[in-house]
Amino acid sequence: MIDLGISKLALIGAVALIVIGPERLPRVARTVGTLLGRAQRYVNDVKSEVARTMEMEELRKMKDSVEQAAHDVEQSFHATAGEMQAGLEGAEGAAQSPLPNGAAAGSAASGMSWADVGHTTYQPPRKNWRIKRTAMPHWYKTRQGVRTHVQSGAARVARFRPRKPTPRV
Repeated sequence: MIDLGISKLALIGAVALIVIGPERLPRVARTVGTLLGRAQRYVNDVKSEVARTMEMEELRKMKDSVEQAAHDVEQSFHATAGEMQAGLEGAEGAAQSPLPNGAAAGSAASGMSWADVGHTTYQPPRKNWRIKRTAMPHWYKTRQGVRTHVQSGAARVARFRPRKPTPRV
């Protein structure tokens, strides 16, 4: 980079004052300042674009490696699941075969297999949403004077406001 010290800047300012003149020097200095600002912004934009491109490339590589690892895990899971299923089918076949003393084992005695057993799913209890269930009984609330119907302050004022008498004609 260019090494500009205070002495070199003072020398450049003195030469510019002599060459350009005192009348046009402030305008030229503003123009040079705006041009230098634009150049700095352009350089910063280029730097940020290059950094963003490098980050995107790194993220793509990381995404590819994560996808590959997920694919490997999935393949190993499917292989293990297949082995376990084959082992369970072999164990089921052995459980259905008669024992050496002539007795049957487990579900083979009733003639059922695991595939015949129906799987029930959990069903939550039906709720009647029209009936309000509270921890405190309604009769207790009425005896103690607890409000069961909540009203806003404005609604309560309007409810208990004395009515104006209607003028008789």
